[in-house]
Amino acid sequence: MSSTQTRNIGSELKNLWNENDAVACGEDALALRVYSSRLIGQASDLVLHGGGNTSVKAEFSDIFDDRHEVLYVKGSGWDLATIEVPGFAPVALDALLKLSRFGVLSDADMVRAQRAAMLDPGAPNPSVEAILHALIPFRYVDHTHADAVVTLTNTPGGEARVREIYGDRLLVVPYVMPGFVLAKKVAQMTEDIDWSTLEGMILMNHGIFSFADDAWESYARMIDLVTKAEQALGEASPVANDTAEASALELAAIRYEVSQAANRPLLAAFDGGVQSCGFARRGDVKSIATRGPLTPDHVIRTKRVPLVVEDDPSDAVAGFISEYQDYFDRHTDGKLTRLDCAPRWGVWQGRGIMAFGARPGDLAVVGDIVSHTIAAIETAERHGGWCALPEADIFAVEYWELEQAKLAKCASSPAFQGRCALVTGGASGIGYACALALSEQGAQVTVLDKDPSVLKVFDGTNIQGRVCDVKDADAVRDAVAESVAAFGGLDILVNNAGIFCASDEVADMPEAEWQRSLDINLTGAMHVARESIPYLRLGWEPSLIMVGSKNVPAPGPAAGAYSVAKAGLTQLARVLALELAGDGIRVNTLHPNAVFDTAIWTDEVLEGRAAHYGMSVEDYRRNNLLHREVTSADVAAMVCAMAGSAFRCTTGAQLPIDGGNERVL
Repeated sequence: MSSTQTRNIGSELKNLWNENDAVACGEDALALRVYSSRLIGQASDLVLHGGGNTSVKAEFSDIFDDRHEVLYVKGSGWDLATIEVPGFAPVALDALLKLSRFGVLSDADMVRAQRAAMLDPGAPNPSVEAILHALIPFRYVDHTHADAVVTLTNTPGGEARVREIYGDRLLVVPYVMPGFVLAKKVAQMTEDIDWSTLEGMILMNHGIFSFADDAWESYARMIDLVTKAEQALGEASPVANDTAEASALELAAIRYEVSQAANRPLLAAFDGGVQSCGFARRGDVKSIATRGPLTPDHVIRTKRVPLVVEDDPSDAVAGFISEYQDYFDRHTDGKLTRLDCAPRWGVWQGRGIMAFGARPGDLAVVGDIVSHTIAAIETAERHGGWCALPEADIFAVEYWELEQAKLAKCASSPAFQGRCALVTGGASGIGYACALALSEQGAQVTVLDKDPSVLKVFDGTNIQGRVCDVKDADAVRDAVAESVAAFGGLDILVNNAGIFCASDEVADMPEAEWQRSLDINLTGAMHVARESIPYLRLGWEPSLIMVGSKNVPAPGPAAGAYSVAKAGLTQLARVLALELAGDGIRVNTLHPNAVFDTAIWTDEVLEGRAAHYGMSVEDYRRNNLLHREVTSADVAAMVCAMAGSAFRCTTGAQLPIDGGNERVL
């Protein structure tokens, strides 16, 4: 979550229509619908992350070549910014009109009826606004949650201001729940209205519709209508150019409390940019930030209000939990199951804004929504004050049957979703495999390595690499803190960085080689562990895993520098297991052997060790009881197991992964 620019709702939208692109769509109404929908979706001041919906009334030819009048309406799960033809659900128009004549229709029945009226069973579920789109007697219908319009309606004199700006051009609809209730409300309000006199509708505290029989005209009307609202709001007042930074340890403490409230690990992101810092430093920020969301749709992502941290994050989160429980108790009918009590965004007074979520994508969505919300609040405060919908209306959307159904579909998650991992020596070999495996199971992984290739080797993944030499204590301190600051915490540490020294007997051991092994294999690991401990204490089921070696229980000749350093590492792990058990931190050691797809095992080293034992290289690769070659992926799988719930009651253990070794057994 990072935003250093100040959003200005008063800046005018641009009409992005390109006639050449439109002509390329030909006479295909659906192709034009896709084109203009994407133009709308590209404007974040109109829609955010799946918000808004569009439609076109056209013909649909079935498998028998029979033609049907349908409403192609945006389907659930599609984003207007990237929507394609398959994102529009073809629903029989006459069926939708028949549904509009029902006196009462439950949400579940509406969804089933709309689904049954679809002419393409492979299409997504139609928008909950499909019936309303069908009722509007124009070919093209556009619906957005334009910031400027909603900001105007979220002020004390919002409705009067809207009527003053637009006159009779628009129908102004008081807020009601989306879906069938809204469709019925509009039907009642337009019984005696000549639709041809209208260019659109404003739904108080919700959004705006534009419509026309031409795709360009409907889109142009949307831009024009929203621009009128932006002009009415005027230019934003100058703001201080201050920014702020957050202590990684303080952010980890807040993330710890929020995760406990959610009863699952959540990531945390801090934004101390100009807009966020300025908002957090307002004297009235606690009051204005907690009046409600920009539109009720956002509550699914952000909850109704943010966490506000003044001093002690523990007290702040405890207060949020209590208030959320009271909010639920005030509005539940006794049949609802309460959602978790954790906030999804927060104001860190004097610092900036925080976002919380299980995945980086969740943080990005919350961050975008909050950025727009802050701009709306600041603007509304200049126009009479920010006043969102009453909490009962927000609650109705948060616990809306249809929204809850969406959440239920996302109930299962990867084992390490929401958790943060740090892997050392991860540019190649075992560390690389561990980083990939942890990431594949949902963890947000940072990899430290002195090799600059760590900055590029993970391109295309959500793994971040940082250049760091573990021998440098100051560099380690900075790298660990930066890693924590990226996603708010540290839950899993894989201390893997190491080298295999030249094969020298002790009698011939070069001083520099001995010291180099101790510095990297032992002292470097101590540096990383020492700097990570304060963050692990605030982690979710924290686990520290040392990557040792078979040479600890079964040392070999001519490997003294390596064996002694790894033995010291193992002893360090045992001491840490004793010292950190009271903090709930598990410390275990893994002893791989003969993992040949690593940088340690160069061809020269492999040939030398094989010759020492009088074996061929191929036989040496499988020189274990199971006659199986142990790979980096095998070690990574065991690391994931040790970091997971299977080892939740295990600490101080040493586990071989060597295919079975007679000397170890």
